[in-house]
Amino acid sequence: MSTVHSAITTVTQNIPFFLRRPAEALIGEKCYNVLVYEFEITHTECLKYALSKGLGFGIVVGGGIVKIPQILKIVSSQSARGLSLSAYILETASYAINLAYASRNQFPFSTYGENFFLTIQNVIITLLILFFSGPAGAAHSGLGGIGGGPLTSKANGNIGKVVTGLVVTVVSGFVLWSEQLCPIGLLALLQAVTLPLSLLSKAPQIMSNIRHHSTGNLSAFAVFNALLGCLARLFTTKQEVDDPLIFWGFAGAALLNAVLAFQMIMYWNNTDDKDLNLATRRHSATEKGNVSPDRSGGILEGGTGKRWARKLD
Repeated sequence: MSTVHSAITTVTQNIPFFLRRPAEALIGEKCYNVLVYEFEITHTECLKYALSKGLGFGIVVGGGIVKIPQILKIVSSQSARGLSLSAYILETASYAINLAYASRNQFPFSTYGENFFLTIQNVIITLLILFFSGPAGAAHSGLGGIGGGPLTSKANGNIGKVVTGLVVTVVSGFVLWSEQLCPIGLLALLQAVTLPLSLLSKAPQIMSNIRHHSTGNLSAFAVFNALLGCLARLFTTKQEVDDPLIFWGFAGAALLNAVLAFQMIMYWNNTDDKDLNLATRRHSATEKGNVSPDRSGGILEGGTGKRWARKLD
């Protein structure tokens, strides 16, 4: 065993400077000397610390891309169908408060860095939902959330909503990082509020999925990565920060992300294309003046008296 250990340390003690420095910066000089230079991999404290740092770094990197598939999905389909505007507004507020609380308390960036990227990506998604909402979207959507349809001239009317959303975002960020407008005591209170806020942010999306038996344009990649990220954050927060406000915030988020992940699996093969086609047919027929309402909830087409068997919501 000592021969193997000696052979390994011969390598670890001669690692080039340009590789050693980043490792020391990540796990600290002390734990680098113990785990790498001396190759004492049974040192519990340093092992847990290095694992926490590695997970934190991975989460930060993952946070930089986790919601890009969702953004691309909305842009490519020109639709925010199935996405809840209220859910994203609440979730974005929660991310922003977490980010401000951690940065102003000078926690290690590896324990909260993904919130920086998630906040930016969530703002983009929220603005896209606003842009693809409105009359054009509502006419083509069969879901109760914000509908989305093909980009038309009507969508241009939503630019005002997008601008308003940007202004609110900038002002909110300024307030959260201002010591005069938002003292650290008030920020701690807001951080405590993020626990119920996090629960509320997922509720509209969960209820929409249940109501329509479909997850719409919700990205599976984003959902499952958010779940894994929250679970990993429970460990890194306990190891490096041990702040109960942050820990229980991640615990609540992990629970609700698990519900969304379960729904994603349960409704994987479900589609709401039939509802969309039905709504589209009704909208088109109404524009042509060939539809008359029916008291039973169905509609009659033209003058044939033919009734659609399906009741429209």
